[in-house]
Amino acid sequence: MCGRIALFTPPVRMARLLQATLADGVDPDGHASWNVGPTQRLDGVLDHDGTRLLDRFRWGLVPSWAKDLSIGVKTFNARGETVASKPSFRAAYKARRLLVPIDGFYEWDRTAKPKSQPHFFRRTDGEPLVLAGLWESWRDPTDPDAEELRTATIITTEAGEDMDAIHDRMPVVLEQATFDLWLSADPDEREALGDLLRPAPKGTLEHHSVDRAVGNIRNDGPELIEPEEPSALF
Repeated sequence: MCGRIALFTPPVRMARLLQATLADGVDPDGHASWNVGPTQRLDGVLDHDGTRLLDRFRWGLVPSWAKDLSIGVKTFNARGETVASKPSFRAAYKARRLLVPIDGFYEWDRTAKPKSQPHFFRRTDGEPLVLAGLWESWRDPTDPDAEELRTATIITTEAGEDMDAIHDRMPVVLEQATFDLWLSADPDEREALGDLLRPAPKGTLEHHSVDRAVGNIRNDGPELIEPEEPSALF
């Protein structure tokens, strides 16, 4: 699973890296956070009439048919093996795919003693990660004047070698050469999408242990991604 991320690169730089335009209302400088969890903000790049657009999304996909937001608590991840068929995700998979740029993600080693140990994962080349995601639009059916809310999910797959058996799942990492295919609206290219839902090749990611303070969503700051001193792990 992927349930905690760091997102501190400003939206204007993420947009430039992904050759995207900022959507109306998106602060170019953004709000840096080293501890983002479900129901909080994600940045995502979608296709808008052939142009890449970076917008803001609530993390936790809420299908258009949902009665309320509560489903989003459980839909912050979508399994790549079932994303094309599961009711919560299949419509978005067909037509509303998303590039999700982040600086890194956390995963917990449950075998560590005496407590689970968080690790911070990032690209080995120092660039932001771009994950495969989906998005949906939702309006509160009980409020005729409700504004549109855009929500998103991150797709996961089986763990690759870079996860070092810390977890049996990992987010789907996309490379630049695959961005156009992932965002394509051409139905003839849909079959090729499944080939992208694979573990990242060995050497894509690196990781290190970090302070357990990241486990509390109220904690935030660049110190959360700093390598933990070995003496503090026990």
